[in-house]
Amino acid sequence: MTRELNFGRRAPKSGQAKSMVVFVHGYGADGADLLGLADPLAPHLPDTVFLAPDAPENCAGNPFGYQWFPIPWLDGSSEEAARQGLVRAAEDLNAFLDARLADEGLEPDSLALVGFSQGTMISLHIAPRRDRAIAGVVAFSGRLLAPETLAAEARVKPPVLLIHGDADPVVPFQDMSLAGNALVGAGFETYGHVMQGTGHGIAPDGLSVALSFLKERLPA
Repeated sequence: MTRELNFGRRAPKSGQAKSMVVFVHGYGADGADLLGLADPLAPHLPDTVFLAPDAPENCAGNPFGYQWFPIPWLDGSSEEAARQGLVRAAEDLNAFLDARLADEGLEPDSLALVGFSQGTMISLHIAPRRDRAIAGVVAFSGRLLAPETLAAEARVKPPVLLIHGDADPVVPFQDMSLAGNALVGAGFETYGHVMQGTGHGIAPDGLSVALSFLKERLPA
């Protein structure tokens, strides 16, 4: 049985949702940590409803935040616990997306995921393995888990925008090129943007590139 995810929601400026953006937060954070990004995006995406779920587990490394799955090198968990956690959280997030699309009366091709850090990791994991392609994935400051399995396990190939700071001390900058090479090699439409001088965060230039990507791919 999947776990119900608590979430925040920002209604579309126009009053009628034609598309959906779901923010997927990082390790030790919560949905509210990213939902504020709707403020600069919404004026340019007036028909978009913005959602931001909390991950299903309390974070071992931050008692005030949440995690999608354990991270062994941060919380001392086992690799097997991390693997099982990813599988279960993927089921939870997929069920959440399906339910929210049904709530809003939208199709999968009107949905985009915007992930940060661990949120990018799970977004890049689930999007290619869903039954129907979503509109796209914006992947901030994360990595592609198990890139060697991507080509064989991908059922759909949504476009992906990778964005990473070249001064990231948490998730190494080179993970961006590792993800990009695997995605391109598996036939994904893949784009990249480097936030120069940026650490583990989202800089204005990165958000601007993300907005352009979303505007091009979400229904108007």
